[in-house]
Amino acid sequence: MNRRKFLAAGAMAATAPLLWNSARAGDPATSTGAKFKLKYAPHFGMFKALAGNDPIDQLKFAADQGFTAWEDNGMMRKPVELQEKIAKTMGDLGMTMGVFVSFSGFGKSDFVSNTSKDYQNTLRDSMKKAVEVAKRVNAKWSTVVPGNTTQKLEYDYQMANCVENLKVMSEVCEPAGMVMVLEPLNWWANHPGLFLTKIPQAYSICKAVNSPSCKILDDLYHQQITEGNLIPNMDKAWSEIAYFQVGDNPGRKEPLTGEINYRNVFKHIYDKGFDGVVGMEHGVSGKGKEGEQTLIEAYRWCDNFS
Repeated sequence: MNRRKFLAAGAMAATAPLLWNSARAGDPATSTGAKFKLKYAPHFGMFKALAGNDPIDQLKFAADQGFTAWEDNGMMRKPVELQEKIAKTMGDLGMTMGVFVSFSGFGKSDFVSNTSKDYQNTLRDSMKKAVEVAKRVNAKWSTVVPGNTTQKLEYDYQMANCVENLKVMSEVCEPAGMVMVLEPLNWWANHPGLFLTKIPQAYSICKAVNSPSCKILDDLYHQQITEGNLIPNMDKAWSEIAYFQVGDNPGRKEPLTGEINYRNVFKHIYDKGFDGVVGMEHGVSGKGKEGEQTLIEAYRWCDNFS
């Protein structure tokens, strides 16, 4: 970096807190309820202080604030009647449905150690149920976590087994147009022992599976912990990334509470033409209505790039 660029970067770092304080004070550029540039997706419970406990009211509130997407990890566990009500409301509001979890092998290593016919039939059944839910709620993406690694099998064999099992699941997803998004998760703060942890690893798996129904969910909170280098890794794996999730680090709360420069990250994603969903997979740093309003303002500030 030359001296001019170094000084400019330093100036930006120094003024960012001032700009954020201005935003919180009611800067018109950040307090508007206009639609966001990117499809940021809150989840149920994120706005319960401002919108109340009713999930439909939470959807309507989010739309009023300019959010155009939503995600719900636990959608498969919700009653069919509620799923249908959520889908209708989101359709009326013009909102895009993001991910729900269809398979997670937390605490088990079967996915990387078992390719038996019986096990693969259970995988097919899981994805058939997920496809039914996806059709009901107008969802395109579904999160898959391959589960834990094992000390009883060399890594390369685990990788081959993982790929083979994902091919089986893709056979169910492809005709339905559903996309499994594989989520690498960090060992250190949240999920010790998992097999899939890094973006290059997920990229290799997706290339090997070679299916339009097997792509990457790049959760930038996890990747900041596991490997950092967020934008370069994003660019290298771009062809296989179908979905993003965010959360700042440390703490896994909204942008501007940690070390990630989310205004730069969001601008980069936007400039690359990303038209998918950016899931707000994090908590709220503050309490009550004020904390939720601060979260909204943080997204306004980060989304206010040129």
